[in-house]
Amino acid sequence: MSNDADHGSVDSTVNESPAEPETALETALRQLDRAATLADVDEDIVERLRHPARVTRVTLPLKRDDGRVDPIVGYRAQHDSVRGPFKGGIRYHPDVTEEECIGLGMWMTWKCAVLNLPFGGAKGGVVVNPKKLSLKEKERLTRRLAQELRDVVGPNRDIPAPDMGTDAQTMAWFMDAYSMQEGETTPGVVTGKPPAIGGSVGRAEAPGYSVAIITELAADYYDIDLNGMTVAVQGFGSVGANAARKLQDMGATIVSVSDVNGAVYNPDGIDTHNILSHEEKPEAVLEYDAPSIISNDELLELDVDVLIPAAIGNVITVDNVDEIKADMIVEGANGPTTSGADVALEERDIPVIPDIVANAGGVTVSYFEWLQDISRRKWTLERVETELESEMAKAWASVVDVHEDRSVTWRDAAYTVALERVAAAHNIRGLWP
Repeated sequence: MSNDADHGSVDSTVNESPAEPETALETALRQLDRAATLADVDEDIVERLRHPARVTRVTLPLKRDDGRVDPIVGYRAQHDSVRGPFKGGIRYHPDVTEEECIGLGMWMTWKCAVLNLPFGGAKGGVVVNPKKLSLKEKERLTRRLAQELRDVVGPNRDIPAPDMGTDAQTMAWFMDAYSMQEGETTPGVVTGKPPAIGGSVGRAEAPGYSVAIITELAADYYDIDLNGMTVAVQGFGSVGANAARKLQDMGATIVSVSDVNGAVYNPDGIDTHNILSHEEKPEAVLEYDAPSIISNDELLELDVDVLIPAAIGNVITVDNVDEIKADMIVEGANGPTTSGADVALEERDIPVIPDIVANAGGVTVSYFEWLQDISRRKWTLERVETELESEMAKAWASVVDVHEDRSVTWRDAAYTVALERVAAAHNIRGLWP
């Protein structure tokens, strides 16, 4: 049975320290509070947005292949739906927490708003190591999760998608389980599915492509020549690999990429098309023939035009921010820069293009997929990519306007755009009852 509970007051006063980097929720709350000082928004609405609308906690009895039954805990945090159905991924990871899901769901609200998509924000997670699940165990777990969340998800209520530890196949199982219970095929209940059952072409590459698109737009803003622009990319999963390959195709010089085991480095450039992504072969980066092998920490400290942290959160902190030498940072991962590091980078005039803009291609093409599902009309890859470029350019233009008009950082500008759009919807809809 699922357990829906109101989430109580959240303390955002915890300070970042070298021993304890701030959580996703702490970072999200700090960013909300800062944006609230810049935006023209009613204080009551800001206070409402500090809390999720609902958090669902479920216990999933997983039958292992050897016959044992393990209780697995999962969460679905639904932050705000004033602009449309909740939207956000479901991750399988041993470190998933309720607090993390709330923080990531909050980020999804801002991400959808800054792209002007008709969605709100949500995030789900299951406390499990997917690497220790057999394929059949993962399928059974996913189908049970779909059943437990059935009352809180739906194509017009809450639309999950893949995230860390989940993929298109996971979404296919989720969609099938939901559809069987509903008695009708319902492809719009999730996005990020295989195209054979209603998924969109270009969805898997979209977060990385949007990082590349925004990097190109930001480089143009700062008069950085894309041809020969040096780039280091931490993480070679779906975001990092696709961002690196797209930027290479645009003319940039990718000097370093990494996975969990370390990074390859070549100041003359790396052919990223000859490196297998994590999806193609996990932890394959170090198999590439490069002059140097360096650590992930060393990659972050390379003297490059653009640094793209595209692996995990909290990698640029107060501990290493003084060693950052990049001229610009474009966030591919969710929350890779802590608040303390953000302040230090601002003081050094190093622009940071925030995640809620840069990697929003995933949710944007998820929106395209949802439109295709509810209209039962498929789009071509050319249309998906053209529409993605258009939406990213419009979002970037709206952020540029606030950045220039109010003389604020890129993160503050993005959050201001998002917060004012969400607040406007709350004001117009009013409070019920």
